[in-house]
Amino acid sequence: MNKVLVAYSTHEGQTAEIAQVVADVLRGRGLDVTVQDVRESHGTPAGYDGVIVGGSIHVGKHDKHVVEFVQQNLDTLAQVPSGFFSVSMAAHGDMEEAEKYVHEFEEQTGWRPARVALFGGALLYTQYNFVKRHMMKKIVQDKPGDLGTDLSRDYVYTEWDGVRAFAEDFATSLESASR
Repeated sequence: MNKVLVAYSTHEGQTAEIAQVVADVLRGRGLDVTVQDVRESHGTPAGYDGVIVGGSIHVGKHDKHVVEFVQQNLDTLAQVPSGFFSVSMAAHGDMEEAEKYVHEFEEQTGWRPARVALFGGALLYTQYNFVKRHMMKKIVQDKPGDLGTDLSRDYVYTEWDGVRAFAEDFATSLESASR
């Protein structure tokens, strides 16, 4: 049975949810999957047959922990089938900006994953403190796309069918590489 690591970094939890859905799809395909928050674990992808890394955008950059994880494990990532998913509000309305984030991540880390996916994130207004709630509303008002500004509710922009398709595609590529 192929072993897969799904490593991620999250700020408000949406990237963790996406990582769990990816893992569930992979497990459904008969793979042995470990899900790891790179902020809480210092494990490596050594010994895995495939690796998926996920990171979210905050203040225009991917989280430093996911950047460091990739930089520290670049050799291993280059030797196994690997994929990357980026979570941002830009992926909901400004794909050019979302793609720019991934390009910057690749330049920063030196990693060129075979599979890349861009997923919309979430606006979790009800979980933010007063200052962040109003700051996020101001930010999204100036962004393209249909982003919610009602502070009394949360908005999830992740396209779950796209998440499942990304995971299925990765599983298929891993099976092909194993033959």
